Amino acid sequence: MKELLQSLALDWVFYDFVAYWIPDIARQLRIRNGFFSIFTVPFLGYIGPSSVLINGDDDLKTPEDYTRTPKWVPFPTTVAIRLFEARRVFHLITGNESNISDFYRFGHILSNCDVIAVRSCKDFEPEWLNLLEELHRKPVIPVGQLPTTDNDTVDQTDTWRSIKEWLNKREKGSVVCIAFGSEAKPSQEELTEIALGLELSGLPFFWVLKKQLGPADSELTELPDGFEERTKGRGFVCTFWAPQLKILAHDSVGGFLTHSGWSSVVEALQFERPLIIFTFYSDQCVNAKILVEKKVGFLIPRDEEDGSFTRNSVAESLKLVLVDEGGKIYRDKAKEISGLFGDRDRQDRYLDNFLTYLQTHKFEKGH
Repeated sequence: MKELLQSLALDWVFYDFVAYWIPDIARQLRIRNGFFSIFTVPFLGYIGPSSVLINGDDDLKTPEDYTRTPKWVPFPTTVAIRLFEARRVFHLITGNESNISDFYRFGHILSNCDVIAVRSCKDFEPEWLNLLEELHRKPVIPVGQLPTTDNDTVDQTDTWRSIKEWLNKREKGSVVCIAFGSEAKPSQEELTEIALGLELSGLPFFWVLKKQLGPADSELTELPDGFEERTKGRGFVCTFWAPQLKILAHDSVGGFLTHSGWSSVVEALQFERPLIIFTFYSDQCVNAKILVEKKVGFLIPRDEEDGSFTRNSVAESLKLVLVDEGGKIYRDKAKEISGLFGDRDRQDRYLDNFLTYLQTHKFEKGH
């Protein structure tokens, strides 16, 4: 890596948290370096200062300890993770004798980078951006929400034509879109309850269903017997790639059942789609709490101990967010936030400011 960086004659090098050794190499070569976080600002604020990430904290020894808002967060917030979520990721926090923990990687990078670049904007979460600067005592630069650009060539594909034809037959705002990203998949038990909850809700739905994450995934999940037949006419189960952005942009879609991965969140909110949230692991758990605080999302109720839930809770959550009067706040807030997330000029200005910073803070050659 050192030889590669030396040969490229770079002004800046950016990296994610995995490559925690890059800051040390960059400093040796007098290359400015930055951490470009794929994780949200509240997540980085939640995990804390570098000293805690590297050395640990006496108040954070068990999964239960992570279910409380951290002591270094000075403002009111519900941000913390549920016990079953903490148990699922605790090994990433502690590591073991044979590997370096993810928290150590975060700590080393955050303490040694020159700048922290984050997918965020001051209009959305100013208190978290300020906290991150206070925790790490270095520039934290929001680059905007980076809303996805539509790909018009997709219009020409048979896949999109068939999907669009189905969506065109549904009433405006009636369809719930379901997708859990490329790295998350419900267990068989979870899949069954989600499916039966969809059935109970009576709502039209478009489900991008991954039965298998890849060739290495040996646990193939299946829909309940008779589900597709019973929901025929109001449900579309898509087991192939689907253009999520175009689907969310369609007028018939009224809500999005999501894992709360931030790219999916941005795609949904730029089109005014309120969220029904089912988390799996990692930063999704913190993202969900922020979205609930902002009243653009509703977490499907689950048992705090084991994460179990019922088909009834799925059905009730979907109906609340899409159609019930009590869920109007989520629909209204999603519309309000779309004015921020969907304003491309406004978001692009954050990126322009970031590029200006890089240009004015590089090392002068020969010095």
